[in-house]
Amino acid sequence: MQQDKHPDYHPVVFRDRAAGYAFLTRSTAQSEQTIEWDDGRTYPVVDVEISSESHPFYTGKARTVDTEGRVARFERRYGGAESGEAT
Repeated sequence: MQQDKHPDYHPVVFRDRAAGYAFLTRSTAQSEQTIEWDDGRTYPVVDVEISSESHPFYTGKARTVDTEGRVARFERRYGGAESGEAT
């Protein structure tokens, strides 16, 4: 790796305030805010709106899309294969 060509890669805490969840990882993200972590050290903290703890897909609260209704509506509007039309 060449020197002075890559951004600073350092430990950063990402915090999801909505879920009350935070995790320590390494990143190039910069922040003026800091937080004292469980190990007693101080790390920069980046607040995020959505994390795996609050995202509907990971929490099981995702909505299912009614694809059958959409297909039926399309076939009613434009006709289906059973109507005898050649495609």
